[in-house]
Amino acid sequence: MVERAALETLQNQESLRGTGAVAARATEVVRPKVAVDTALFAMEGARLKCYLVQLQAGALAGKWAFPGGLVRVGETLDGAARREIEDAAGLRDIYLEQVFSFGDPSRDPDAHVVSVAYMALIPAAGVARLGSRKYTDGQWFEVARLPVLAYDHTELAGYALQRLRSRLRYMDIARNLLPPTFTMGDLQDIYQAVLERGIDRRNFRRWMLTTDLLERLPGKRRGAHRPATIYAFRKRNEEAFRML
Repeated sequence: MVERAALETLQNQESLRGTGAVAARATEVVRPKVAVDTALFAMEGARLKCYLVQLQAGALAGKWAFPGGLVRVGETLDGAARREIEDAAGLRDIYLEQVFSFGDPSRDPDAHVVSVAYMALIPAAGVARLGSRKYTDGQWFEVARLPVLAYDHTELAGYALQRLRSRLRYMDIARNLLPPTFTMGDLQDIYQAVLERGIDRRNFRRWMLTTDLLERLPGKRRGAHRPATIYAFRKRNEEAFRML
């Protein structure tokens, strides 16, 4: 009888442990993954463009999207964004700014992924190159003519463009879309492309010269039209200024 009672007690204990394990699994918190995605802008001629990659795997394979990926353990958000941009386009040491966070649980059909979105700027579209095995292709598209994008990246494009417009009106962020030396026409092209409106040439020139942001350089740029004065941005000015 004593042995039977001991056996029943042991079985009851095992049953309770099993029930506890099931309960623990039922209440286990499944946390969403964290990713970064970056809207990369550059000028090509007088047109503002975005760099997109074609997804190679997953439920959205074949769709176009901004470069991005999951944040690794021990990695900062900025570090992850820079790593992904370098992998996707071969770019390092570029202007990068956090824009917004997207957390809709259904934004990624493969998993619950929260994405932190960034905006990046480079002086010329030609310096980017596809370098990642995880993408089928990488191409530049005009901002006004983007294809249908995967995830919520159409919304991301809108947020990033709005941030760029805001910064352009109040800061000297245009320097990140230009080579070290440029003409007043090159600079005006950026403002017109980003703001999507024409700007009077004389008023633009007068306004830019009053900001004390530009340094006139010796020599002229010669081409099909009359020679143009060459400029460079002075040392970075952190003070905000307002466009006309």
